[in-house]
Amino acid sequence: MPASAAPPARAHGTTPAAPGGPPAALLMAGSCLPVLGAVLLAPVLPAVQRHFEAVPGSTALVPLMLTVPALSLALLAPFAGAVVDRLGRKRLLVAATLLYALFGTVPLWLDSLYGIVASRVLVGVAEAAVMTCCTTLISDYYTGRVRDRYLAAQTMCASASATVFLALGGVLGAAGWRAPFWLYAVGLPLAPLMARVLPAVTPAARPATDERRPFPVRRMAGLCLLTVFGAVVFYTVPVEMSYLLADLGVESTGVIGAVTALASAATVLGSVLFTRRTGGPWRRLPLLFLLCAAGFLCMSVADGLPLLLVGAVLNCVGTGLLLPSLLTLAMSRLDFADRGRGTGLWTAAFFLGEFLCPLVLLGGKAALGDLPSAVGLLGLVTLVVPAALPVLARRADRVRP
Repeated sequence: MPASAAPPARAHGTTPAAPGGPPAALLMAGSCLPVLGAVLLAPVLPAVQRHFEAVPGSTALVPLMLTVPALSLALLAPFAGAVVDRLGRKRLLVAATLLYALFGTVPLWLDSLYGIVASRVLVGVAEAAVMTCCTTLISDYYTGRVRDRYLAAQTMCASASATVFLALGGVLGAAGWRAPFWLYAVGLPLAPLMARVLPAVTPAARPATDERRPFPVRRMAGLCLLTVFGAVVFYTVPVEMSYLLADLGVESTGVIGAVTALASAATVLGSVLFTRRTGGPWRRLPLLFLLCAAGFLCMSVADGLPLLLVGAVLNCVGTGLLLPSLLTLAMSRLDFADRGRGTGLWTAAFFLGEFLCPLVLLGGKAALGDLPSAVGLLGLVTLVVPAALPVLARRADRVRP
């Protein structure tokens, strides 16, 4: 991993940047925990449905086990960000990681579907704090291009871990639908390691006139709105690929798994390419949205697996570049005192987009008659987004201090 950068200027700074190695690795591991919550249970949902088929409302409640942590995270991340700025990053991260392990493993001993869904809400609360703290600490420890590389590595690790967790969920699910919940116990060894290894962060001295500076809401609003849409674009292929393959008559789980893994690898490739980027973020974003749109349009007209695969790879390379671009752009506009709240808002926007993604596609499918047409419509909307970016860039620059 790259070495840390020098500390930022004292007006906006922190304590000296953390070294590479264990601190960075722990923050990457922590950033993967919300991904585990999002994908781990997908392979066992049919088994859970069979187990609770006599429970009223189980048809709706069982899928909620998978999605409700993301909604909980989206709603609570801004509050987690405020707590981060008040109580400190490291202390909250350690506590939230322990709670993640506690709430995540509760379903091992529950036989109430309602109780399990409630525990999943609490998992989302812990995830909101973990994700916000990890991203904030990366921005605290590192600056400039080094920080951008670590933020890209964060998204790359999260994308790669999704494939790993899906496979682990399937393997553990063979031993019973409860077995995957044991993976949440990973938080138990992580928390003490974080407490011991991660350096504490304290703000450098600020001018007295800057103490009561209001949070830059206007500076973040447009970026958060753009991030909600970017998250819908990001999650469309992972969420909808199996259904698109089914529309083409592909029923082999091996083929579905291979195509999904290839799309995930394309996302990782995009994150790697981000570290070698050139040009400013506002200049780069229109090209990335155009690349994502091209992938969607290829997928929407695909009459066979090869074209569908080409479209998915194009789109996922674009989303692999898009996510760290949005994240680093947001972090570059936040000072130390605002970073927790700003990160919380950005995280909320991203996970709100994750929650909305299947709903957006379902709405498009209901209106147009089939899923490929809905994906094509999303592609057209994505094609139009670059036209609004210059206006957003000018507004963001006007409100910068």
